[in-house]
Amino acid sequence: MIKRSEVKRAQARAAEMLNNAGIVLTPEETENIEVAELGLGELERTGLELVVYVNTDRYCAKELILFPRQTCPEHRHPPVAGEPGKMETFRCRWGKVWLYTAGEPTPQPKARVPAGSEKYYTVFHEIELDPGDQYTIPSDTLHWFQSGDEGAIVSEFSSTSRDETDIFTDPRIKRIPEIVGD
Repeated sequence: MIKRSEVKRAQARAAEMLNNAGIVLTPEETENIEVAELGLGELERTGLELVVYVNTDRYCAKELILFPRQTCPEHRHPPVAGEPGKMETFRCRWGKVWLYTAGEPTPQPKARVPAGSEKYYTVFHEIELDPGDQYTIPSDTLHWFQSGDEGAIVSEFSSTSRDETDIFTDPRIKRIPEIVGD
């Protein structure tokens, strides 16, 4: 659960990061920045901010904004209605992102799993993304990611996004935010 005033502050902060990175939004896009607080009450550590440019039955394009050391927790995009799960390509635009997927675990990962959630993180093959780097995540693949100390902006290009069907390793997570008044 997140207060409307907290959403507004996070939206303003995300908009400022996008502006500083030279990514121009329309006033409507700025007003509709999604704040995915994920129901844990720890937006600074766990969550992300999103701008959805397009999401049709064929493709999707988004900006993912991560505050410093903010983590999008481990999840996968399962098959839905007979179609394969979402395949996505992440392209780092600004900052640094550490992406983790299945594979040979990295001996000393650079990201820090949020305290108290360690048991919900199971994949540790590290892919470091700097501006201009990109990586494609196959459908139905466990993954999670965290920004570096400055935060990060990642462009996501994918097949259709059905965020409400994402499966998170942590059963406490609620993908669709519950916003309450102040």
